[in-house]
Amino acid sequence: MKVAYSHLIKYISSNPSIEDISQKLFQLGHENEIYDEIIDIEITPNRGDCLSLLGILRELSVFYEVNNILEDDIYKNEIERLELEFNNLSPDICESISFLKIDIESPNYNYKDELKDYFDKLQIKKNNFFTDISNYISYETGQPTHCYDFKKISGNIVFKEINESQNFTSLMGKDIKLSGNNAVFLKDNDEVINLAGIVGGESTSCSKDTISVLVECAYFNPEAIIGKSIKYDIQSDAAYKFERGVDKFCHQKTLRRLLKIVEKHTKIKNVDIFNKVYKDSDPVKIKFEKNKLINIVGMDIDESVYKSIFYKLGFKFDNDEIIIPSYRNDIFTMNDLAEEIARCIGYDNIPSKKFKITFNKAKKENLVKESHVKELLFEHGFYEVINFPFTEENNEHSIVIDNPLDKNQKFMRTNLKESLLKKLIYNEKRQQDSIKLFEISDIYTKINKISSARKIGIIASGRMGKNYINFSKKIDEKYFQKLISEILETKHISFEVIDRKNINSKIKEKIIYFEANIDDISDNILNKATKFKYPNEFIAYQKISEQPSSYRDISYSISEADDFMKLDDLISNYNNKYLKDCFMFDYYLDNKAGLLKVAYRFIFQSKSETLQENQVDEILNDIISITTKPASVDIPGMNL
Repeated sequence: MKVAYSHLIKYISSNPSIEDISQKLFQLGHENEIYDEIIDIEITPNRGDCLSLLGILRELSVFYEVNNILEDDIYKNEIERLELEFNNLSPDICESISFLKIDIESPNYNYKDELKDYFDKLQIKKNNFFTDISNYISYETGQPTHCYDFKKISGNIVFKEINESQNFTSLMGKDIKLSGNNAVFLKDNDEVINLAGIVGGESTSCSKDTISVLVECAYFNPEAIIGKSIKYDIQSDAAYKFERGVDKFCHQKTLRRLLKIVEKHTKIKNVDIFNKVYKDSDPVKIKFEKNKLINIVGMDIDESVYKSIFYKLGFKFDNDEIIIPSYRNDIFTMNDLAEEIARCIGYDNIPSKKFKITFNKAKKENLVKESHVKELLFEHGFYEVINFPFTEENNEHSIVIDNPLDKNQKFMRTNLKESLLKKLIYNEKRQQDSIKLFEISDIYTKINKISSARKIGIIASGRMGKNYINFSKKIDEKYFQKLISEILETKHISFEVIDRKNINSKIKEKIIYFEANIDDISDNILNKATKFKYPNEFIAYQKISEQPSSYRDISYSISEADDFMKLDDLISNYNNKYLKDCFMFDYYLDNKAGLLKVAYRFIFQSKSETLQENQVDEILNDIISITTKPASVDIPGMNL
């Protein structure tokens, strides 16, 4: 979310510096960066209410005196009722909607005031008069609107969810083949004129000459919008906001603000409005418990302090209940309310308290066992992963999260399999041909009551390893049988060969998966020796390249034993920014001929571009030149 500093301080009387505003946003939990006079704010998925100038100002009102954008500078004249043939056949998706018909004298492209400043400061591409104002209103209020050229609409408009193939041309001229479930607006119950919450259609789009417009302002259930922009490869600011939830009760003020911007630029000849709420809902109320708030935050808080914070953020008190504003779709419990107070006070301003962590003997023994399990798996080429504990997978024993960070992942995992499988597929798509992963984590289920279990999940596919012993061998059931029985010594040896039919992958290698309780691993594992040593230095973060890799194999013939060590040392110490990995995958000692034959694989990849063949060949020639310096090292079949 990019916001111009000048747009913020216009409504803040104390005129704070951009650095001060940035720090206040950090305190509130909004990571940000400053570029010249623009603040680029990272908004978490649960805070859709902050995706606007109004939303950011609402947050900053905790620290500054802020003027409300929508209180005074809006269109205040009476608006007649619009007679519109509109039929909502999916009210569970579109719970409320408004249409505003505006007739103007002529469009005025000599933008001024806030509209001019919006395009100048943020370098936004202009389209046409009404679309430009619609885009600005979305930036200012967080509520997307869509503009139809009214002269291009005849007959009735229908909103419904369809489940059929339809051709649709977006207002950008992109031809889209709709498939599956899609919420759409239809003209005369036939032609799709808008992919709801994503993008409008070309046939009813506004032009630079449009003087009669129908502005749609709606609330769509986020579940019906999520994933559509990605599915159809559409860059949509509207979808980004609808997916995260907008304020279903903001239509009147939003449209009156839009009218005001129109009025500042041209003469309005006529305006009419259509309003309809299909699914009314009472505001969310939470029983307010002061003592619980204090216990959660960890410090005593004066009533005047927490009430002031809540009022500034738009919350209201009704006796012993607190009323949640309609734009805050992330507040459900006292824990959420406590978080609001904590971030506004500042986590650094909450006094720290010492506490002692004690482990019982069984807990300590399990930690030692887990550590040894990890070392044994590391020694066998496995990598540990830490996955997100929430998932979209749901079954009868799943625990539902009341306030999930991501509405698509609102269940606690009941197994480690799905998470590990996703990581394996992710690696396969990045050309990894030997994948060995494991995870140790707590799993929570609900069968009459909530219970937990400490689990280990192990998944593998492809080559057994990147060395001459295992390079040509594939991971199979026999490999897992040996791994589990000899290394882990579990009481119950049971693993699964995962069917690839439901996986979007052309790879045919077997995927083997094993999961067990940590308690089922024999204590005898502690007697198994391991040579694994943790590295002295760790790479904290290394970006994964999305570019394709390529490889070259070189076979060497060596007649002097000492030269093999020289060769291996030269290869190990060779450095090039495009050389991602290298390893020896073949080793053969020909005693009769007195020759040692070895083969190395060199894997090349760039982080920013697709490497060309000539780039790879240039590096390979350099490798050949360096590695053939030892006298007895030769590359069969190559004239050096």
